[in-house]
Amino acid sequence: MHEGLSSHHDGSVLYVSNQRPKLFDQVKVRIRVHDSFGKVAKVSARQVENGEAFFSQKSSSAAGENGWSWWTTEIRISNPSISYRFLIELVDGSCYWLNTLGHSRIEPLDAFDFRMNIYSDAPEWSKESVMYQIFPDRFARSSAADSRPAPSWAISKKWHDSVTGTGPNAGTELFGGDLDGIIEHLDHLEALGVSIVYLTPFFPAQSNHRYDASSFDQVDPLLGGDEALVRLVEAAHRRGMKVMGDLTSNHSGKAHEWFQAAYENPNAEESDFYYFSEGNKKYVSWFDVPSLPKFNWASQELRKRFVDGSNSVVAKWLKAPYKLDGWRIDVANMTGRLGDQDMYLEVGQLIKKTMHEQNPDTFLLGEYTSDAAAHIQGDGYHGAMTYYNFTKPLWRWFSNGTDELHPGFPGLGQSVLSAKDFVDSYVMFTAAFPWHVRQANMNALDTHDTPRFKTATLAGAQRVGAGLQFTLPGVPVVFAGDEFGLGGHNGENSRTPMPWNGERETDKSMTGIYSQLARLRKENNVLINGSLRWVYASEEAVAFVREDQDSTILVAACRHEDSEIAIHKNAITDASKAENLFGGDNLELKGDQVLIPGKPMSVNVWRLPATKQKW
Repeated sequence: MHEGLSSHHDGSVLYVSNQRPKLFDQVKVRIRVHDSFGKVAKVSARQVENGEAFFSQKSSSAAGENGWSWWTTEIRISNPSISYRFLIELVDGSCYWLNTLGHSRIEPLDAFDFRMNIYSDAPEWSKESVMYQIFPDRFARSSAADSRPAPSWAISKKWHDSVTGTGPNAGTELFGGDLDGIIEHLDHLEALGVSIVYLTPFFPAQSNHRYDASSFDQVDPLLGGDEALVRLVEAAHRRGMKVMGDLTSNHSGKAHEWFQAAYENPNAEESDFYYFSEGNKKYVSWFDVPSLPKFNWASQELRKRFVDGSNSVVAKWLKAPYKLDGWRIDVANMTGRLGDQDMYLEVGQLIKKTMHEQNPDTFLLGEYTSDAAAHIQGDGYHGAMTYYNFTKPLWRWFSNGTDELHPGFPGLGQSVLSAKDFVDSYVMFTAAFPWHVRQANMNALDTHDTPRFKTATLAGAQRVGAGLQFTLPGVPVVFAGDEFGLGGHNGENSRTPMPWNGERETDKSMTGIYSQLARLRKENNVLINGSLRWVYASEEAVAFVREDQDSTILVAACRHEDSEIAIHKNAITDASKAENLFGGDNLELKGDQVLIPGKPMSVNVWRLPATKQKW
């Protein structure tokens, strides 16, 4: 096979006729097969229905451009979630399977089948968005912050002070950022192209990160209180931005009113909210951190207060006057799980149900720090904050080998991956997601829990990484400060106060790059809804195509120089009509090959003619 001519299918609109199927719908699905693969006699879809596999009986083919044939068959949404793959039979009698990993001559595992389900109900705005993550204490101080005395647990810091990255003081240094400070910088976010403002927790707590909430019923007065949140959401909405909050469903803080009512008091109504023992003197906590007691989701009263109905914590902040547009759920992967208890999926479904009862146009993300695909299918969380499919393999592809990074993210500082390894990892960890979940997943270079990408990677890599996070399927996420090129060796050290007045060294070129990429994504819907087809991967470089029925985009990214980036001309539509949209380099046609520039630390985006392959 020539480079870029592999058969292909994915869950996008180019290959699946109905993006929001209902139970018992018949859905047309198709694959593309190039003439160089062999003469095809028949294509069948193998799907699992009620636990038993069967094959579609009819298929049809249509000739496309550049030697491609498009084979169409139907599958039935016989269960809420189905899996399927294709069998390609050639006229010479040979047979090949096609699943999410590509071709196989032996029958593959169902685990790598394509996935489709009836849970595609994320709001349209979510997949079109550019998300901006804000750690409130470190973003901006309004003038009102000066009048708020620091609590007894806090170590007061000046905005220009350095951040303590490790040790007992890391979580108690208070720089005094507040919600009105965010309002004062919405112009900056708008110029970046931000459409979702994602706030880490705003509840009162005894730390700067506020994941140890002492109450879910109010906004921390240090941030300006309830009224400040109302002002922020209203100001963001006037600019067409959404605002999402961050909620800890796995634990509260030790100072939380529920925990305080039940600690050493087995008769308290809140006693079964947690995993108490020995007269409620001992309790289970998140990773044995005493300040983070773990919720017991077997408690019906906890469910009532936290998630059930319009008076619950989940619902309150979605309603007037606050009107949040969604939640990111912290430690979603551990919520409801302990020993033989496993209520994780149920809790996610309950949260989504309550959210949709309040406002069906809200967005729900779950943090899942490892392989999320088997657990996030859209029936609960619309998508995941996950690191395995994009963030971690990208770090390792561009790793600078530093060994000073966050111990919670093994793989950094280890052996460097090739570009092909990056693609293989990306494909494997996205394989089991339905397409609509892939569109909702967060594409982050870094977050408040990780080293900064700039610190972990080679010089110049951030520009390339940003190019990839804005052009691959998913929601691009900018952690506040990335646009200034800030650094940090671990999560705590990365929570650097924003350098609004030159307090820290910055790389101002990244601000323009993020703005340009956000505009590129907004102006090219194919980068939101289009299919993803990898056409090249080597030691140093990758290239992929995003396609729908109206547009085609080619993207190429390179680490060190690769002078041999060549794909077959039939892998894409007419390269002679390519228009560079980002990066500035040109394609070259040479015989039956398209030569792609492979400059060090480069990323290029070209617009090509559409496939014109209609349904």
